[in-house]
Amino acid sequence: MRHSLTDLDAVIAVARHRSFRAAAVELDLSATALSYGIARIEGELGVRLFNRTTRSVSPTDAGRHFVEQVAPALRDIHGAMEMARSQQSVPSGMLRINAFATAAREIVTTLILPFLARHPQVHIDLVTEGRLVDIVADGFDLGVRSADLVPSDMIAVPLGPPRSHAVVAAPAYFARHAPPRVPTDLAANRCIRVRLPNGTLFRWPFEKDGQTVQIDVEGPITLDEASLARAAVLDGIGIGFFMEADVRDDLAAGRLVRVLEDWTPAGAPLSLYYPGRKNPSAAFRAFVDLARAQATARRRG
Repeated sequence: MRHSLTDLDAVIAVARHRSFRAAAVELDLSATALSYGIARIEGELGVRLFNRTTRSVSPTDAGRHFVEQVAPALRDIHGAMEMARSQQSVPSGMLRINAFATAAREIVTTLILPFLARHPQVHIDLVTEGRLVDIVADGFDLGVRSADLVPSDMIAVPLGPPRSHAVVAAPAYFARHAPPRVPTDLAANRCIRVRLPNGTLFRWPFEKDGQTVQIDVEGPITLDEASLARAAVLDGIGIGFFMEADVRDDLAAGRLVRVLEDWTPAGAPLSLYYPGRKNPSAAFRAFVDLARAQATARRRG
């Protein structure tokens, strides 16, 4: 009886996530390939490892016992492989990184692409999502989040200066509407509403002199992706709320005008973070080293 590590990893991932789809994403497999791998093991064992319905996946008793016995051995095997990879002289292999989409947009050109240019044998799998994830449990090597959202048990590397939001609109919009001077003035304006990943509508947060307020704006359109909101704002549809980095070039070129800047103070910077590792791969070390070198250069600059 012979099983590939991928098939065994698939069993562990499905048991952890209780989802074939989430396990497939973690392992970078198609759902079909993952299902075939599970079916192969179940066929050779002669038992079902998972109960499947259209809405849920759960281990059978046999599946639960199988996972309990196999998981420690798999950790040892992957630990041995990681130790071997740590001896590489040339970085290679895959790095999986999880980030908020806004954070990913900021580091792609400044960190990830320069790293790939230096290390062409490395493949980076960058996953963006709006929810906070446990990067260890979900199979990621590294995460990128605002420094204030990094778990306390992680090692963090700063990736830039403090970040702020920006409230902006096209000059054509402000030719027709008076610019808001305080957040409550937004009630008299057309705004681009934003839907969060959990389905709730984003309330625009503001702060000044210790006073905080959240505004549930109104407007002609609701979107869930920053590039779509930017397109609507550039077209003069209304006022938008963005990370300042996403509209920095538009502001510099005069395509957008910023308002309420005194109500959007700088917040936490971005951080790269990861758990402590005994035998990091050459690719992992090289990526963290580049991030640290950039941070040092910024401090000296």
